[in-house]
Amino acid sequence: MAYVTAQHLKYQYPGSSDLALNDISFSVRPGEFIGIVGKNGSGKSSLCQAIAGLIPNFYKGAYGGKLLIDEMEVRGADAGALCSKVGIVFQNPFNQVTGAKLTVYEEIAFGLENLGIPREEMKRRMEEAMELLHISQYKERYPFDLSGGQMQRMAIAGILAMRPEVMVLDEPVSQLDPQGRREVFEAVRLLSRQGITIFMAEHNMEQIADFSDRIILLHEGRLVCVDTPRAVFSRDDLAQYGVQPPVFTRLARNAGVRLEDGTYPVTLEEAEELFAAKRRME
Repeated sequence: MAYVTAQHLKYQYPGSSDLALNDISFSVRPGEFIGIVGKNGSGKSSLCQAIAGLIPNFYKGAYGGKLLIDEMEVRGADAGALCSKVGIVFQNPFNQVTGAKLTVYEEIAFGLENLGIPREEMKRRMEEAMELLHISQYKERYPFDLSGGQMQRMAIAGILAMRPEVMVLDEPVSQLDPQGRREVFEAVRLLSRQGITIFMAEHNMEQIADFSDRIILLHEGRLVCVDTPRAVFSRDDLAQYGVQPPVFTRLARNAGVRLEDGTYPVTLEEAEELFAAKRRME
């Protein structure tokens, strides 16, 4: 059963002559991890903002079609009802931190306070979110004293504590060093295992291939396909969409070896198994 559905979604920013989203349709089941890929300007951030309801409820412009979350239309939805369904994490954690709180604990509480959650319930949710994201030891720290990865995990914890059923992450590791990237991806892996529906726009194809159940490929605002990582990254026309497949896929393609279904491997484990099988046959 579909939980998030886009129906002929269109959007044009004010002052622009081009559609940022052009007739986008797809459906996503509860608990799926959906990667969103495409070159810069393909519509990844616009789609993230549409799923989160920022388009068209905050960013104005021409909007058409529908986006439904659990049968609730995002356009015109009550802010409180929408926040209970979906949360968004932006590229730069500095853009998500209020700057008005002195501790990580207070920062995570901010969204819950705005929702009017009872105090004891707030404390329970915050403790659970910090424990899940391994940041309990930082709760008395000043938010801007954290590393980039720690700050992004704090931002995710603040959204998670509001108990969204859908989490949207718009290139959440683009500003981080390798250690910070690993921290955030591991945190998101934990969330997906908790049954939260994940949408993640990202340029790191190795990570997207490893984590995603399916991938949305966008180009110039249009939907190219929605398919499994292996199906998407085995396409012969990826280059024209400005997307480079994972290194393991490129190695297998260059060696001329495929999996039984005709696709190429997308993870290290798949590539190792494929090349081991090839050596046994030689």
